[in-house]
Amino acid sequence: MFPDVEQRLKTLMLRAQAGDGQAWREVLTLLNLRLTPYFRRRLGADHAAEVEDLVQETLLAVHRRRMTYDPGQPFTAWAHAMARYKLIDHWRRRSIRRHVPLDDVADTLWVDEAPQGEVKADLDRLLGGLPERQEQLVRGVKIEGLSLAEAGERLGMSEGAAKVSLHRALKALMARVAPRGD
Repeated sequence: MFPDVEQRLKTLMLRAQAGDGQAWREVLTLLNLRLTPYFRRRLGADHAAEVEDLVQETLLAVHRRRMTYDPGQPFTAWAHAMARYKLIDHWRRRSIRRHVPLDDVADTLWVDEAPQGEVKADLDRLLGGLPERQEQLVRGVKIEGLSLAEAGERLGMSEGAAKVSLHRALKALMARVAPRGD
């Protein structure tokens, strides 16, 4: 919730990777405190059992993959990616389709109030790795709220071509931020 949450979790995770059992218990406790509201917001208060199942599945995934955490990367983003994939898997199992906005950066970092400049810089850096047209499509559709037809027209593309290009762009973005395996 506070800017130092990332640093605290990262420090604990590094200690846990080095074999500190108490640090590992603290990591799991702090993650539990963040995962429960994350899943509750997305599933609703009337799905408490599903929320608890998803928290446990995510904690188990974090446990299994803990040695793959790269200290050069933000810990909360790494853990959030696992939580997000567990949620998507949950929705797929139940044939539920939900739109999760790309610019949900605050949830990704688990920070309540990230400074605007930092968020914009992170988003620019992430999108900057895409080909120009794909970057413009993502910005148009996912950030500005344009329809695929409007964004495609802006770039001189058909709606179908814009849809394919946007799908490829989002797939490329997910590959950049997704945890390896699990």
